[in-house]
Amino acid sequence: MILVINAIGDADHLAAISDRIDLLEWRDGRETAGSVAREVKRNEQAVMHSVPGRALQDELAGIISDNPVLKAAAQPRRFSPLIISRTGVGGQYGAHVDNALMGRGALRLRTDLSFTLFLTPPGEYEGGELVIHAAGMTQEVKGEAGNLVLYPSGSIHEVRPVTRGTRIVCVGWIESLVADQAQREMLFDLENLRSTLRQQLPSQSAELLTLDKTIANLLRMWARG
Repeated sequence: MILVINAIGDADHLAAISDRIDLLEWRDGRETAGSVAREVKRNEQAVMHSVPGRALQDELAGIISDNPVLKAAAQPRRFSPLIISRTGVGGQYGAHVDNALMGRGALRLRTDLSFTLFLTPPGEYEGGELVIHAAGMTQEVKGEAGNLVLYPSGSIHEVRPVTRGTRIVCVGWIESLVADQAQREMLFDLENLRSTLRQQLPSQSAELLTLDKTIANLLRMWARG
């Protein structure tokens, strides 16, 4: 499942985030890539342990983790630290697959889902499309600023070369409570159904209570804490 979510819809909020991005320091993005991905990665990443970096990390992490659509689709257990990526003219990230495991020790997580939060309006740069190669299909995404793309970490994906301007995004990974992608999609469908029925039926209706029970029991069967 590839899902586009409106994570930040307020233009003033996006402008404030852009101002804070101007305060960040940058380094070669290949420093954090795996041995194979390092060969095809040409971008810069923000230094997130600086004071401006930590503040932006906390703000964006709260926005992403609190998003109700993302929570329903991903069933998050843990999030990775965020990365702010900047790609200028000539930069790109060739076809690759994300590492299955990231971090060390208590911070180690299994990457079930990847996400890209676009922070630059698409009219400000050319190229830079996120291309996701899923089973039997290829999808290109060049999202509006504030849009977040959620997709399986096991898919081959790439960022096309930027030919004008600068592309800035926030990327990260999620370890889900429900490791199986098909099970997550079923739960997401049921959550969407429940949201629709809540607008049509009393909260104590037999239909909603049955649906509540079914979702809860499926989570008991499938969730791994």
